[in-house]
Amino acid sequence: MTSFIPDHANARRFRDALGNFATGVTVVTIATPDGPEGVTANSFASVSLAPPLVLWSPGKFSRRHDLFAQAAFFSVHVLAEDQKDLADRFTRGGAQFDGLDLAESPDGVAIIPGVLCRFDCRLEASHDAGDHTLVIGRVLRAEERPGRPLVFAQGKWGGHRPD
Repeated sequence: MTSFIPDHANARRFRDALGNFATGVTVVTIATPDGPEGVTANSFASVSLAPPLVLWSPGKFSRRHDLFAQAAFFSVHVLAEDQKDLADRFTRGGAQFDGLDLAESPDGVAIIPGVLCRFDCRLEASHDAGDHTLVIGRVLRAEERPGRPLVFAQGKWGGHRPD
């Protein structure tokens, strides 16, 4: 084990160290006047059970940051281990919603069918957090199905294999 200071000179090392923490993979969707928008995100976490709150954090470097950070409603779609293709769709240059059979939440947000689970949220608060914004949502509705989550760790995709 070696120590380092997470400064500019060690930015890659810091990122690699963070990559040792396995995360689930989500697609966050919002409604805009120009149609639905979506982005792949692994910065998703539960915050509170009562009230039901979750958070995710869009990067300020994204040209769509303000759309996502200020959306009044959003849906977080947790992907199953066989849905890496959905994660790829919502990265820069991906197909986004093209060819998907979409539904819409009561709040007008695009719903991607067949995901492992989904949380429909109303913006509760947002907080500046360095090069990201912490977006906290109050969960209005949730859906789930059996399955295993898609996981990202150490720069690789995989699935969770519980004992």
